[in-house]
Amino acid sequence: MQRLRRSARCRRGTAVMEFALVAPVAVLSIIGLFELSMIMFVQSLMEGGLREASRFGITGYIPPGTTREERILEIVADNTIGLVDMDTVDVTTMVYPTFGDVNQPEPFTDENANGTYDAGEDFTDSNGNGQWDADMGAAGIGGPGDIVRYTLTYAWPLLTPILSSVIGTDGKITLSASVAVRNEPFTVPEE
Repeated sequence: MQRLRRSARCRRGTAVMEFALVAPVAVLSIIGLFELSMIMFVQSLMEGGLREASRFGITGYIPPGTTREERILEIVADNTIGLVDMDTVDVTTMVYPTFGDVNQPEPFTDENANGTYDAGEDFTDSNGNGQWDADMGAAGIGGPGDIVRYTLTYAWPLLTPILSSVIGTDGKITLSASVAVRNEPFTVPEE
């Protein structure tokens, strides 16, 4: 009994036990914060790059030896400092009649009042492709005075598999940035 009382008062090894309990949580938290910081950093780079690309795109300028579309991709690549793989990134541009039409479906007559478009219902073909679309924008970078939405989507590969197992993904998080701008009244060059 005396030995038991003595061992109960003994504090040797307490720090080691406390560290063993706290260390895994602390390490996971540090890794998670690092991963989250990288995700936020890349998201910020994508938004900045897309904003700079759209600033170029609205001018209508066509650099010698390249196209507007190619130059837009170059600007995004330059501004994401190599962290975004331009071979797997998805950059889309859509042209809209007004800012209020951005991300809106083509208007349709909801004959059965279910709130969604069903085949055979009348619709207004805003983008002229002959079918109803959930987004009325037409593909392209637009002409003078057009409203253009630039969208950049990228599957960011997580740096550590630890966070991937915690949040239940396949090791990638989809990041997206979007900006809508009105093109300047530029002169379209003759071909």
